[in-house]
Amino acid sequence: MSTIAETDELFAEANGLTLCWQGFGEPADPALLLIMGLGAQMILWEDDFCRALAARGYYVVRFDNRDIGRSSQITAAPPDLARFFSGAEPLRAPYTLSDMAKDTVGLMDALKIDRAHIVGASMGGMIAQTVAIERPARVRTLTSIMSTTGERGLPPPRPEVWAAMTAPPPLTVEAFIEANVRVAELLRGFPDAAEEAAARKRAARAAQRGLNPAGGVRQTAAIFASGSRKEALAQVKAPTLVIHGSDDPLVPVEAGRATAHAIPGAKLVEFDRMGHTLPRALWPALIDAIAAHAR
Repeated sequence: MSTIAETDELFAEANGLTLCWQGFGEPADPALLLIMGLGAQMILWEDDFCRALAARGYYVVRFDNRDIGRSSQITAAPPDLARFFSGAEPLRAPYTLSDMAKDTVGLMDALKIDRAHIVGASMGGMIAQTVAIERPARVRTLTSIMSTTGERGLPPPRPEVWAAMTAPPPLTVEAFIEANVRVAELLRGFPDAAEEAAARKRAARAAQRGLNPAGGVRQTAAIFASGSRKEALAQVKAPTLVIHGSDDPLVPVEAGRATAHAIPGAKLVEFDRMGHTLPRALWPALIDAIAAHAR
């Protein structure tokens, strides 16, 4: 791969917040915006993944969502999800996915990006769908990866994975790294020494960039407070690609199929030996699919 231009980590004012972002490639190329998932910093779109997409002729922008990484942290107290899930009290979410979609569009405004190819993974896919629903003129194409419509009745996560995702946050950097490595293996679905080493390196980098465990709780609340997008997705006009792993233990593949079914004309691509991660072995196929769809 030839050398790809990239910015440092920069900051932009968007929707009343400060978002940390980074660009790969040439700003004159069509913009391709990457939105990451629940409690996940932008670096889960790994550097070489972004460079490979930029090498296909796109200006690739990744960013930290609100309440994660180096972007603005929300000061509202996180809701008690355990009491909500038990039915003991209603959910009081400080913000919704619609607010996070406005963050995304606000970042596009700040970067003077009129329209973009929007690619979201997991919660990022939910945000991307919401942008396509609420601000369709800003979306060239939509790619929703390992995500869902939010409708009731779809298969739930595997209990051990949900338990790990909702466990009390680690209190030290060392515990954070070990917990992240463990969760990554559960989401991946199989042991892999190279993937484990990459997960450990990412977790150390995330800890250095800044930890905000309460942000993940507020983001979880945003997902549940936003409800189903199933009916609204029927109005999406952007050409849509849905990518899902057949072995996803957190958002089972039925959710990807439901997403593709809900969006008129959407194309569904399922990958074997893909859980709820972007495994390096599948990078060439994933990048091919994303780039070909945007083309």
